Amino acid sequence: MEYRCVECGGRMTTLFVQYSPGNIRLMKCGNCKAVADEYIECEPIIILIDLILHKTKAYTHLLYNVIDPQAPSFQGLLWKSTFGFLLLDAYRSLFLERSKEEWGLSMSFASLLWRFQKMLMDVVFGNIMFLSTFLLSMRVLFSTFPRPLRYKDLLLAIFISSYFKMFLIAMMVWECPSVIFIIDLFVLSSNTVALKVITQSAMSRCIVACFSAHVVKFLVTQRCWSWEL
Repeated sequence: MEYRCVECGGRMTTLFVQYSPGNIRLMKCGNCKAVADEYIECEPIIILIDLILHKTKAYTHLLYNVIDPQAPSFQGLLWKSTFGFLLLDAYRSLFLERSKEEWGLSMSFASLLWRFQKMLMDVVFGNIMFLSTFLLSMRVLFSTFPRPLRYKDLLLAIFISSYFKMFLIAMMVWECPSVIFIIDLFVLSSNTVALKVITQSAMSRCIVACFSAHVVKFLVTQRCWSWEL
């Protein structure tokens, strides 16, 4: 596994030396001379707070020093992240549609079935266009990388950095549709930071790649919900 210094991004062969259970010494980066990864000794809640604050050090720790692309569990993590990503998108679409119209027992079965069909189109087709635009932007804007990158690494970085979607669960008790668009903005900014960390490229390119993908997805989903029975 290739580790990275969270301060400068330099490569590390190991992040700490363990002398006995609970007794470790953090390694220093040979490039910047700082502690390579201070998050090793931090509680998960501290890491989560720094992720919410969009600190690149926290994203470097998560994407390089926690997740191992060579591990057998990597494929399973990718599938689980994809499923969670699509499930939260489905709930988002369902909540937005419920906020526009009254759903109840008075709805006909055909109307209810059509609503769920449109939601399925929203989630599936919208995310196909999102990922296609994102990967196309990567091919155009990032013709060369500092290191070899696989599409699986990029997709997992985007799925994991979309963790702000979990705040949609709060909509079960707090029905405020405008908050959804605030969450969308946080997802966009989080995706941008994760892409910058994983590609080690300029922030402007990462903004263009993520913004274009999110705009295409928004336009496609708006078109799906404009169809009427």
